[in-house]
Amino acid sequence: MDWKKIKTNKYIKSTGLILTGLLAGWLIFHRSAAPPPQNNIVQGEEKKTIWTCAMHPQIRMDKPGNCPICGMELIPLEQSAASVNTGTIQMSEDAVAIANVQTSVVSRQNPVKEIRLYGKIQPDERNIRTQAANVPGRIEKLVVNYTGEAIQEGQVIARIYSPELVTAQNELLEALKTKDTYPYILNAAREKLRLWKLSDSQISEIESSENIRTTFDVLATVTGIVITKRVNVGDYVGLGATLYEIADLSSVWALFDAYESDITWIRLNEKIKFSAQAIPGNSFSSKVSFIDPVINPVSRVARVRVEVDNSNGLLKPEMFLTGYISSRLQTRGNDLVIPRSAVLWTGTRSVVYVKVTDTSQISFLMREIELGPSLAGGYVVLTGLSEGEEIVTNGAFSVDAAAQLAGKPSMMNPMGGKVSTGHDHGSMEKKTGSGEDHSGHLQ
Repeated sequence: MDWKKIKTNKYIKSTGLILTGLLAGWLIFHRSAAPPPQNNIVQGEEKKTIWTCAMHPQIRMDKPGNCPICGMELIPLEQSAASVNTGTIQMSEDAVAIANVQTSVVSRQNPVKEIRLYGKIQPDERNIRTQAANVPGRIEKLVVNYTGEAIQEGQVIARIYSPELVTAQNELLEALKTKDTYPYILNAAREKLRLWKLSDSQISEIESSENIRTTFDVLATVTGIVITKRVNVGDYVGLGATLYEIADLSSVWALFDAYESDITWIRLNEKIKFSAQAIPGNSFSSKVSFIDPVINPVSRVARVRVEVDNSNGLLKPEMFLTGYISSRLQTRGNDLVIPRSAVLWTGTRSVVYVKVTDTSQISFLMREIELGPSLAGGYVVLTGLSEGEEIVTNGAFSVDAAAQLAGKPSMMNPMGGKVSTGHDHGSMEKKTGSGEDHSGHLQ
């Protein structure tokens, strides 16, 4: 056996194996050091815009469209969390345009509020009269038979049979026989008839005719409209009993209900314009003559009274009215006023979004404010804002939704932090991984 040849072959084989290993290592490490071209594609995909819904932040889409839950147009989700202030929310120009976010500058104004009031026409209580029976007796005839009938002063409205009146007339005729001897008795008999509202001409007629009347005419004492009829033919009435209630409607009251929150805006002698639904095309105006000092404990309103001339008779009692008062709040001059759409309510808290002007990107910052009286289209601001600041007046909810998505302080989450957008699947996996399946049975 040639030992020398065997050693030479082993040496050649070992050298070949070493060279092969070095070549393979060079090829492997050389290729891994070169960056693969696929990474550029992946990085480009990671920078793609994610679209979400302002009302349902759990929605994530890779292209614009509508929310599958509510149908709202999707907005781009801001991936960058960098900002000048930790509570500042940044939005791109596209997001601002899609959400239709609009801003306005806070300014001082002389606050004027337009108050809408609802009410009715009522008779003037000072012009309501009661037509009473001047003598006791039985109603023989009613000349005025229904409510709403117009009557004139001095008109006969009823006839009464009165036994007491018959007796009084007999006493008068007997006193006439002794008038020369006992003149004071005649004067007493005449005065008794006068107390029963008989006129001197009626008394003279009885004395001259010596005829006793069994019925007595009841004459109207006022001119107006019968609003209440309290008797019927055949009823017996006592002295002073109410027969009719009569109202003079040449002047009426417009009574409006004012909520307690509006009372501070209403003052005496302030002009109020109103219209009646039953009289389209006509408008009326007058001044406030009385404000009820007591709030109704049930309806929480106070009555506001306006006296209205109704000589033409257009306004009828119980007509529905709609009134308007443009009033300036007492003891206030120039105040900060902001639109109603700028305010977000969270129970007792009121917040607005102020535009940050010292950043290169469009940025907003939530701020809590204190509101004063409400106006027709806005509020008076007591604290929290300064004149000249720019606030979001349209699209405030979209800005607030973006703040929630970015984990910044928002309307419902004033301390900030990420909000939960779905089920906690991790906790379920922990539970199922502890030895139980989804049905609750042990594995």
